[in-house]
Amino acid sequence: MSNVKTLPPAEAAEVVPCCPPLTSADLSEADAITMAAMFKALADPVRLRLFSRVASHPDGEACVCDIQDVGVSQPTVSHHLKKLRDAGLLSSERRGTWVYYRVEPGVLAAMAALLADRH
Repeated sequence: MSNVKTLPPAEAAEVVPCCPPLTSADLSEADAITMAAMFKALADPVRLRLFSRVASHPDGEACVCDIQDVGVSQPTVSHHLKKLRDAGLLSSERRGTWVYYRVEPGVLAAMAALLADRH
């Protein structure tokens, strides 16, 4: 018997963006803070590459061992992945000595909805 837990499969739940689309109304202070944290986490080229590698991984999740070759040291990769987790963009799970990452369900669609032109 194994004590390895697996991440639940990403469900195609209805996407509810954190904030209204930018073109629908003025942003509240709270919505602006939420959006800024997400975009700030993606504003670094290394983080953007790591996020892309996880998001595009064929299995829907990626082992850090498969995505860490982005031209920086392993501790720096861990730092950037933590920033993406803290912003709510990725979730992670340790399995033995490796950590597996997955894009939080609905994040990509919710970010697209934020930027959608509703006019």
